[in-house]
Amino acid sequence: MLHVLRRIVLEVGAASNLAEALEIIVRRVKQELTIDVCSVYLREPEANGQRLLLMASEGLNPDSVGTVVMNTGEGLVGLVAERAEPVNLENAPDHPRFKYFPETGEERYHAFLGVPIIHNRRLLGVLVAQQRERRRFDDEHVAFLITLAAQLAGAISHAELIGEVGKRREEIQQDNLQIAGIPGAAGVAVGQGVVAYALADLESVPDRDAESVENEETAFREAVKEVQDELIEIKDRMEDVLPMEERLLFDAYVMMLGSDSLVNGTVDRIRGGSWAPAALRDTVRESTRNFEDMDDPYLRERASDVRDIGRRILMRLQSHVREPEEFPEHTILLGEDVTATQLAEVPPDRLAAVVSSRGTGSSHVAILARAMGIPAVMGVADLPVGRLEGRQIVVDGYRGNLYIQPTAELLEEFKHLQDEEKELAEGLRDLAQEPAITQDGVEVPVYANSGLLADIAPSIQSGADGIGLYRTEVPFMIRERFPGEDEQTQIYREILKSFNPRPVTLRTLDVGGDKALPYFPVTEDNPFLGWRGIRITLDHPEIFLTQLRAMLRASQGLSNLHILFPMISSLGELKGAMQLLQRARDELLDEHYVIPVPKVGVMVEVPSAVYLSEALARRVDFLSVGTNDLVQYLLAVDRNNPRVADLYNGLHPAVLHALDQTAQGAHRAGKTISVCGEMAADPASVILLLGMEIDALSVNVAALARVKWVIRSFSRERCRELLRQCVRMEEPAAIRALLDNALVQAGLGGLVRAGKA
Repeated sequence: MLHVLRRIVLEVGAASNLAEALEIIVRRVKQELTIDVCSVYLREPEANGQRLLLMASEGLNPDSVGTVVMNTGEGLVGLVAERAEPVNLENAPDHPRFKYFPETGEERYHAFLGVPIIHNRRLLGVLVAQQRERRRFDDEHVAFLITLAAQLAGAISHAELIGEVGKRREEIQQDNLQIAGIPGAAGVAVGQGVVAYALADLESVPDRDAESVENEETAFREAVKEVQDELIEIKDRMEDVLPMEERLLFDAYVMMLGSDSLVNGTVDRIRGGSWAPAALRDTVRESTRNFEDMDDPYLRERASDVRDIGRRILMRLQSHVREPEEFPEHTILLGEDVTATQLAEVPPDRLAAVVSSRGTGSSHVAILARAMGIPAVMGVADLPVGRLEGRQIVVDGYRGNLYIQPTAELLEEFKHLQDEEKELAEGLRDLAQEPAITQDGVEVPVYANSGLLADIAPSIQSGADGIGLYRTEVPFMIRERFPGEDEQTQIYREILKSFNPRPVTLRTLDVGGDKALPYFPVTEDNPFLGWRGIRITLDHPEIFLTQLRAMLRASQGLSNLHILFPMISSLGELKGAMQLLQRARDELLDEHYVIPVPKVGVMVEVPSAVYLSEALARRVDFLSVGTNDLVQYLLAVDRNNPRVADLYNGLHPAVLHALDQTAQGAHRAGKTISVCGEMAADPASVILLLGMEIDALSVNVAALARVKWVIRSFSRERCRELLRQCVRMEEPAAIRALLDNALVQAGLGGLVRAGKA
């Protein structure tokens, strides 16, 4: 059964539209379970999900497909939908909920098994099996249908998003089609979709119209010829390595490349108006599906050969890389899993927003988007990426929504919102240069988070009081090897000099988890609980000492270096890091460098550091809370997993208690504490951080002026009062509502939307 399930799921995944996918499901289930009828009913979006429509059937009257409609509480299918659990009946007509639909001809069937199709807690439809004879379906049949329904729910939801669920089988282009995701970076944008896709990955190729059918066909035929020549060359090269029988495989590949199904099928699709990569993608899908349907195991395996050939041709087609001027003026970059590199390929003046199927508001691409001041929506799990190339899109980074094919009315509404944002940003520009002083006279430094030398000038111009977090791993990640001591010294020196005498906090190398170095791979089953941060650098003192020496050398003649150790979870780790820091300084002193003693801090990111906050603070100069990871670990929520993203909440009562406890521990030890995670940029959270008497905040440059506005609009005493109310509350939503109301009362209503991102 497991093998059959995999085969069906693969076939459905390769279907070109929803109707084809559903027909595959009903045909294969009827065949594999040896039953008389298999049907799929889906909820109708047009009826707000209150009605079920028969969308596909193998066994019922074909004329009933697309016409039989029932309410979700009507009949046995409605009973399955209502209960959201399987219904298994020996004789369906005997059940009080049985309802006869003459057009289906189902009075001949007695045995009934219906299972719900559920995706992300939402009922999409019902999968039904029926038999003429009276019988209860056995446990194996029930388990098979439940498993299949769960596997197919995502594919059906995906098809629903592109407007294919409805009474018409053809694709429906809906106006204002709303797709929900996770807020990644605040703001709104209107622009044109551009799909970022992995090279040589057929499945990620987007739909796109051919600009010139003749040019696309020529490019495809040239790519085929180049792959043929390549395979012949490989075969000749293998003459002394492989026997003749094995080398015949390459002849088979060359024959495939000359086959009518592959070449002519692709050319026909190109002449139908598709660009060559998408035409090739669809042809390869069709060919592989034909092979996978074959009973002979040897022939079924040929499907992988077709995919390999398809990837080789695609690589040749992709030799042309999109030039900067080819990006539209307002590019909405979309992808299955948008990377920082793909983001960087778009000229900043043309990038309007970013949308990713994977990731959450705490993903590094979302953090980068916030630093760039562009809206982002993450975790749009069912985003039909391939269909959005060139489509007009509205991105609402506040609520985490996309709107495809917006109407003129909706565009007008969002453009008005854009104007309001621009007006607010301009109004805050002068405020950013002023110190952030509460209404009762407490100055709270607001620093900038950074990771690139290119961020230095914007950070200085923004009015930042210094750099509260410089992510030193970024220069490591953009190289093909570990940077040497001199290279690192030059980078750190430039940052320190630019801000002197304002403080600059350099965090030591923090890789692992979701931050990988291409030349230092760390492969683990559970990377967030694995070898990362200080654990790696303590295990590799040769890397750590080089970096510490570079930091210290860069500080000669300056007095603004602060060094921050990430992912400290025990006093032993801190002791090891301090010993290596002292060793690096002693070595440099022996080499006659004049090195001032830097201030040293610990990053509080794991629960154990919360409970050790006072003990850690006694041994260093300051604590800095990284709320992104701390929230993740406290709530056991992977911040990059969209399935649990709604559980990731910085205003969770447990998080607030942990932060308050950490602040108290630092102050009992007589040391300062700052917050450098994304909570420091959330206006509502800033109120509570002020109430906890956090000494400084560090945020991305785009949020700096708004954070200063919050600080200048409240007194410390008012923030303490709000904190006292919040820590007695049990629900994050109630805490958010209370703080949003406080912002509105303080005249900061324009920041309430930003807080929701």
